[in-house]
Amino acid sequence: MKVGLFFGSFNPIHHGHLMVAQAVLNQTDLDQIWFVVSPQNPHKKSKSLLHEFDRLDMVERAIEDNFKFKSCDIEFHLSKPSYTIDTLTHLSARHPTHTFSLIIGGDNLEQFTSWKNYHQILDYYGLFVYPRGEEPKSDLWQHKQVTRIEAPVLQISATYIRACIQQGQSIKYLVPEQVEEHIAIKKFYL
Repeated sequence: MKVGLFFGSFNPIHHGHLMVAQAVLNQTDLDQIWFVVSPQNPHKKSKSLLHEFDRLDMVERAIEDNFKFKSCDIEFHLSKPSYTIDTLTHLSARHPTHTFSLIIGGDNLEQFTSWKNYHQILDYYGLFVYPRGEEPKSDLWQHKQVTRIEAPVLQISATYIRACIQQGQSIKYLVPEQVEEHIAIKKFYL
């Protein structure tokens, strides 16, 4: 099985995340997209970052109607800080019949050479990169293991969504309905 790994805090997951994931599925031969929820960094406590299990729960609610999307909590069980290469290596060992690729934004590609063992990620896993409206500034766009994905550029951010909630504004159409309802019931981000 070919799996694309979409890492993020998903605080909360929103339609922008889902649209990118669907665009990747539409333009590649991947069988599934796994949303890898990043745990809270113990050295960077943030009042606005929900507990990792709450964020995982919202991801599961958001993707429950798409069998090609799956939530993944693997980084909850790895040593901190978790580096992408370590997560990829662990997943490959756990799922030897799967091939994994990484899904990242174009802004992350510009910093990619600073990632731990970035050459191994490129050589053994490869990248699917979606521009976020920026002009490509990295030479890595030309790398044979980097595939450009055309995805809608939406200026939706989890920061904006949290600000709307704190100001008592609606987040309808920004997040899936089941996520919106869950946030309201749990009074998240207030």
